[in-house]
Amino acid sequence: MAYLLQGRLPINQDLLLMQKGTMMRKVRSKSWKKLRFFRLQDDGMTVWHARQAGGRAKPSFSISDVDTVREGHESELLRNLAEEFPLEQGFTIVFHGRRSNLDLVANSVQEAQTWMQGLQLLVGFVTNMDQQERLDQWLSDWFQRGDKNQDGRMSFGEVQRLLHLMNVEMDQEYAFQLFQTADTSQSGTLEGEEFVEFYKSLTQRPEVQELFEKFSSDGQKLTLLEFVDFLQEEQKEGERASDLALELIDRYEPSESGKLRHVLSMDGFLGYLCSKDGDIFNPTCHPLYQDMTQPLNHYYINSSHNTYLVGDQLCGQSSVEGYIRALKRGCRCVEVDIWDGPSGEPIVYHGHTLTSRIPFKDVVAAIGQYAFQTSDYPVILSLENHCSWEQQEIIVRHLTEILGDQLLTTALDGQPPTQLPSPEDLRGKILVKGKKLMLEEEEEEPEAELEAEQEARLDLEAQLESEPQDLSPRSEDKKKVVMCPLLCRPLCCQIMAQAPISKPGLLLFPKQKPKAILCPALSALVVYLKAVTFYSFTHSREHYHFYETSSFSETKAKSLIKEAGDEFVQHNAWQLTRVYPSGLRTDSSNYNPQEFWNAGCQMVAMNMQTAGLEMDLCDGLFRQNAGCGYVLKPDFLRDAQSSFHPERPISPFKAQTLIIQVISGQQLPKVDNTKEQSIVDPLVRVEIFGVRPDTTRQETSYVENNGFNPYWGQTLCFRILVPELALLRFVVKDYDWKSRNDFIGQYTLPWSCMQQGYRHIHLLSKDGLSLHPASIFVHICTQEVSEEAES
Repeated sequence: MAYLLQGRLPINQDLLLMQKGTMMRKVRSKSWKKLRFFRLQDDGMTVWHARQAGGRAKPSFSISDVDTVREGHESELLRNLAEEFPLEQGFTIVFHGRRSNLDLVANSVQEAQTWMQGLQLLVGFVTNMDQQERLDQWLSDWFQRGDKNQDGRMSFGEVQRLLHLMNVEMDQEYAFQLFQTADTSQSGTLEGEEFVEFYKSLTQRPEVQELFEKFSSDGQKLTLLEFVDFLQEEQKEGERASDLALELIDRYEPSESGKLRHVLSMDGFLGYLCSKDGDIFNPTCHPLYQDMTQPLNHYYINSSHNTYLVGDQLCGQSSVEGYIRALKRGCRCVEVDIWDGPSGEPIVYHGHTLTSRIPFKDVVAAIGQYAFQTSDYPVILSLENHCSWEQQEIIVRHLTEILGDQLLTTALDGQPPTQLPSPEDLRGKILVKGKKLMLEEEEEEPEAELEAEQEARLDLEAQLESEPQDLSPRSEDKKKVVMCPLLCRPLCCQIMAQAPISKPGLLLFPKQKPKAILCPALSALVVYLKAVTFYSFTHSREHYHFYETSSFSETKAKSLIKEAGDEFVQHNAWQLTRVYPSGLRTDSSNYNPQEFWNAGCQMVAMNMQTAGLEMDLCDGLFRQNAGCGYVLKPDFLRDAQSSFHPERPISPFKAQTLIIQVISGQQLPKVDNTKEQSIVDPLVRVEIFGVRPDTTRQETSYVENNGFNPYWGQTLCFRILVPELALLRFVVKDYDWKSRNDFIGQYTLPWSCMQQGYRHIHLLSKDGLSLHPASIFVHICTQEVSEEAES
């Protein structure tokens, strides 16, 4: 079966050496470094490892799992072991999603180069695969798993085992009939193309055949006019249907004669429905399609919380990998918590916790290298500065020297003074968000400041009751300036030591506090994004400027939305807002970002290291517009006079009815690959996220023992008040009457990017990775709700 791909792979000396295998040292930490034998399998697409050459091997990774390969000097871990292993002999395999990197050290520079070059060649090959090649790869993977004795052919017993692995429950007599039909050589086994034919017999699509015959006059082909009728009536393509039909026939009809006659066969029709053109996500929303010349505050901005953490908030690892992963997935606002470090070098970590620490300069270097690999629109550094004057100067030096021209240090020429610059104006620039020294006329009102401080003090007291923090000064820090973790106010340790204590672990701060000790050079780097304390919407309107931004905990933001949602919308129409998770989320869990987007909050910061529903929503929203990290807000959230209230919404447009027919599923993966005999009982849940009245979910019944080609044929109906804010999440679950249903796959997208008609939804894993070829087939229809129905 491997010939399917080997015929297309170039003959390469590196790959031949990789297939012979190499002993290398696998490195997990400074103390865990073990020799393993790594070998590229004959299919050229998987790498296995064993304790020694000839030992019992098990899969290590698939080439399709690999994102990139880095040299040894780019690895945090290998750099720390540079005295033990030459960096030139090391390299790092970086995987898609949240899987940990694999650090390896070869026995020579040449061996390391062989593996790096070979892997890069294979990754490039996989990246450029077309739809048929990806299917061939998928089939090759299954053949490798099913061919238990690895003799290159499959007996009927092996085929039966494979069917269970593929989630197929089939009558043994029928399975044997399909097996004999595919066994054209009559050898009693299936090889190569025989296995492909057997697979095709398994994947017949009667529901698609029925649809095809509905529009085909002879049941054999769709003429150009018949295909145009289908595109207009079912796919709602409108006036472009005629031109589109010609394009699609040329693109998906497999036979040259069919292309010349402008007709579409059943195979071509199925190819179209399974393609990007037949996807539920509108292909016109994939490239950069939105106006990028509006002020920054008119956009949702893909944002990260405590970006340096790749684990929990108390004991988790801090790593530059957190920044690299966030930036590569399109994040445009990253957070950097900076504290005084040893030898005069600032460090980044989650203060007052046991999280590990990384040098600030390494963080800046990673940001400089990866900021614009995925998107060239501006990156915002949200600095949380807890450093002494001396180390603040080091911060400035690293930012300016490492980032160079990427760092925005002065206002843009000719920029109107009444609004923020646009993402287009700021392309390729890194902006600093942080505190800034105030001018005389910008002094805050003492009454409002005192009121806000009292409120923050009460918040701190409540938080410390559940999450005590050690705020006692160490003797060596007595002269240093530190930051109160909640108020972000620099306070002298000597004052902290003298503060009266109302209960263990709680400090009551004196009302008369010293002015913030902020280094002027660091203050000067804050150009457009000056961090200010929020007191009230009235205070912000009367005393703040468009270039000032406030941060809110999720609790405070929720409270404001409930109490004054319309004022929050108006506030976000002229000023930037950042929302961050509660300090009680020590497990790095996430909140639902939708309720903050509903109020127009731009920077809704997520714990990107934690997969789940909340990150599915974030990925779903920012999947559009080339994944550039900026999405234009609806017009009623960009109007400073807007009357829109997210808790009591009245949309400026008509409400919509959404009718979804969930038809069938294809090649759904197993929930637990270790249980060969278990087969999933899939159901489909459709979830709507938007304003509160629109947030709902419905689900189909489950199909028993069929994950390969389940059929539901059920219709779900929703009424949506504010479709402009709605996200749709399609989730496939494995029904379990004894416990919670297990997750199989999901796909999330904005309402505005949804295509009507017969569409395939290509499922993603918990980590947001493709589960190709797993999909569900649906029919989507939207209708405006009439005035009579609304009344």
